[in-house]
Amino acid sequence: MNIRVTHAAEGLARRAFTVSEVVRMVEAGVLGRDERFELIGGEIVPMSPKGIRHEHLKQWLMEQLVRGLPDDLQTIPETTFYLSEDTFIEPDFVVYPAESGLEKLSPETCLLAIEVADSSLAYDLGRKARLYAEFAISELWVFDVNAMKVTVHRQPGDGQYRSVEGYGFDTVLVAERIDGYELDLSGYRQA
Repeated sequence: MNIRVTHAAEGLARRAFTVSEVVRMVEAGVLGRDERFELIGGEIVPMSPKGIRHEHLKQWLMEQLVRGLPDDLQTIPETTFYLSEDTFIEPDFVVYPAESGLEKLSPETCLLAIEVADSSLAYDLGRKARLYAEFAISELWVFDVNAMKVTVHRQPGDGQYRSVEGYGFDTVLVAERIDGYELDLSGYRQA
């Protein structure tokens, strides 16, 4: 048996897992079904608990997406987004064509990924944004609930986004691959 290892922890080797191995661990009860984690390059990455500001903004975004997206598109919150044999993430939202369905969610069919960050901002703007770029997710919006700002990432290439722009909550966001959809952030009232 060939055991893959990673070297993320100060150069020390760690055992790398595949998506199918992690799924079996959850089914066997080794990992709890309610545990929050992502699998990045074979490493299980625990996710921090969500604060109330995170949840308020996420609820508002969900309402805006469900009410405003064109009928031929769908969104889902916190789905497990399988990117490769050893990587899955759980974005706060993904938008994809209804005709391809959730079963065919892939980097090619994902029109927009959205992350809402409070304590995870550095991770979402750093390693996780690079991960989205590595898998060529065409557009990523990262909302900072503490500073009330959003960072829009576009044009992935060479493991990074070529266009990264920051905006306040006084703007209207327009997704590049979603015809006719705008998100007016000025409508959000912080809880």
